[in-house]
Amino acid sequence: MYETFKIVHILAWTSWMAGLFYLPRIFVYHAETGVDNAHTSATFKVMERKLFSYIMKPSMIATWITGLYLTFVIEIVDWQGDVWFWLKVLLVAAMTALHYMLGLWMTEFARDANRHSGKFYRVWNEAPTLLFIGIVVLIIARPF
Repeated sequence: MYETFKIVHILAWTSWMAGLFYLPRIFVYHAETGVDNAHTSATFKVMERKLFSYIMKPSMIATWITGLYLTFVIEIVDWQGDVWFWLKVLLVAAMTALHYMLGLWMTEFARDANRHSGKFYRVWNEAPTLLFIGIVVLIIARPF
């Protein structure tokens, strides 16, 4: 069972990361297009909603469920000695916060109430990369 849950966990996390990488990029284009071009704006809204609802949200839920299962049921963590694990949990919590922040911005776009520039979203487009690097280093190297 361990291998099966680990595979599902990695696949779900990878899918979630793909959405976290792509959604802010869509926001860049959407912000730069604005609401003047109604057809293009409507297309971006559909893309954003489907990416968030059909890929990101289920992947996030599956990542958390399988991660919790691996942690508590299979007990792969040394609770006192695995500092890397707590740092990973912190980064996954940051991923979750970013996920919900992107959801709020998506809602603003859906209401044509975006308050941010394309440059703002370009900066936020880098956050998933930093989280990705941190998580992979902690998992593979387990430096602490």
